[in-house]
Amino acid sequence: MMRRDFLTTAGAAASVRSGNPLIRRKQLYNLLGDLPPRNRKTSGRSLGEEDRGGFTLERLTLDLNGIEEAPAYFVKPKNASGKLPTILYNHYHGGQYKLGKDELLLGKEQAGLPSYAEALTAAGYAALCFDTWAFGERATRPELTIFKDMLWKGQVMWGMMVYDSIKAIDYLETRADVDTHRIGTLGMSMGSTMGWWTAALDPRLKVCVDICCLTDFQALIAADGLAGHGIYYYVPSLLKHFNASEINALIAPRPHLSLAGDRDTLTPVAGLERIDADLKKVYATAGKPENWKLLRYDVGHEETAGMRREIMAFLQKHLS
Repeated sequence: MMRRDFLTTAGAAASVRSGNPLIRRKQLYNLLGDLPPRNRKTSGRSLGEEDRGGFTLERLTLDLNGIEEAPAYFVKPKNASGKLPTILYNHYHGGQYKLGKDELLLGKEQAGLPSYAEALTAAGYAALCFDTWAFGERATRPELTIFKDMLWKGQVMWGMMVYDSIKAIDYLETRADVDTHRIGTLGMSMGSTMGWWTAALDPRLKVCVDICCLTDFQALIAADGLAGHGIYYYVPSLLKHFNASEINALIAPRPHLSLAGDRDTLTPVAGLERIDADLKKVYATAGKPENWKLLRYDVGHEETAGMRREIMAFLQKHLS
């Protein structure tokens, strides 16, 4: 597939409301419902390691929220020593509730791509991926049941999911084999959205790469696409305070690569154009126009070999 860099040609971009990033992060965080204390202690328990050929796989149980433990995988190059640049890998949804963190270990045969566990460790990175609410070993209740139960309690499912991701960074900071100055995030679909939300809220993430879910909310509504995203995705009152550009603007000036398919119904093209125009202005104002990059491809909701090459090159440039 041919890649094309997008040069905005359509319409005026949605405005990005100015404001102190610290205050705006607090406002965004406060929309996420009643969360456990931000400063609660995070811990992890190792369940053992496996030799996976080119890398070592460690199985973990993480205490991120004090409510429900999160099974996780930590992978790193075999025989690695010292502190490693590390990726917080966010697994996708896809209706595959039993998959969860195992996505990290799966290649994409149709595109001829190795698993991210293989690709990242071969390039010298470690990576952490945990089962989020309703997925993998945490798929003990349906997503809709969790959403309703949390809503009654004043919680927001997406808020609890994002909270776990922020606390996973806390966990990474406790590991002697993680370079805490070189932590990035990466994911596709639901994992993409998790990547840019977590990076917006937590400056400890130095690089953000999102694949196939940079969604402009107004464009999604206009395209009648709300049903395409799971119930977990929706945050009460969000649109009164933030659009997608304004959330992503909180990542600036840190490096941010987004990859999208022009035939992906989850990311309407009009919305991609709007966010791209907005973030080009934000990054230019911050003096780092080169740190924002949106690449669009003539595909649907999928990762291609060309995307993977761009991702690995971006990580090499900004995180290695």
